[in-house]
Amino acid sequence: MDISIEPWKKLVIHEVIEYKFDDWVKQIAFSTRSSGGAIPTMQWTNGIVFSPANFPTTNVTVEEQLKGILHWSSVSFAIKEKFEKQIVIENATINLVDVSVNEIFKELALNLKKQSKFAINSGKI
Repeated sequence: MDISIEPWKKLVIHEVIEYKFDDWVKQIAFSTRSSGGAIPTMQWTNGIVFSPANFPTTNVTVEEQLKGILHWSSVSFAIKEKFEKQIVIENATINLVDVSVNEIFKELALNLKKQSKFAINSGKI
């Protein structure tokens, strides 16, 4: 048996949406209370909290994936230097998951920090 591990070659993000962390958390808390839904989960990597939105699985997206290209319709993110497992705000709980072991997410975090309007090290403050 031959086993082949072929990492993704490219991640294409079609829209990037940046929030101030506190504003985003309040928005998520309000949405959660309004919908009566489950506890939302956000991903954290090296000072960035983010949430990707994928395209639906279609023949075209699968063809791209087989070429090693991932497409996200958007990624929302905010600067949050310190990792916390849970944030409780306005009677809502939001879980954070540390996904720093994922190489794609580490590169994504670096890229998003560089273009951030709110990062201290971005030189844009």
